Amino acid sequence: MATVDIDDTTDQYLEFAANVGGVTKGQIVAQLVAAARTRVEPPAGPKRSNQNGVAIHADYDGHRTRARFIPGPGRIEITDGPLAGTTFRTPSEAARAVVGHYKPAVSPHRNGWVFWFVTANGEPLQSIRHSRP
Repeated sequence: MATVDIDDTTDQYLEFAANVGGVTKGQIVAQLVAAARTRVEPPAGPKRSNQNGVAIHADYDGHRTRARFIPGPGRIEITDGPLAGTTFRTPSEAARAVVGHYKPAVSPHRNGWVFWFVTANGEPLQSIRHSRP
């Protein structure tokens, strides 16, 4: 059996999570690794605009903003409009920027996974969030 050295604080966090989940600390680590793998594996399904990601768009306040979703890191690259050329770390960060640009007086907080849509099929970006090849 392999072992991993961790500090006392991390061990306490794992112990707490294991108790809450009714599983072992090892199972908590395995779940975290499995979740991380789904975030870095490219989604299957929707046609990619090119090798650089999946074509997506958002319609907000009468404006369509086109972008690319880059699987793996999950970043968003805006490809047209006033925010063209801007890259965001998450879909929600990109959604907040779009809302903030068009309606600065409105709270920009949005869930980017449902704000953006896959251009090829019209499904919310959420539909490919955990897709596997």
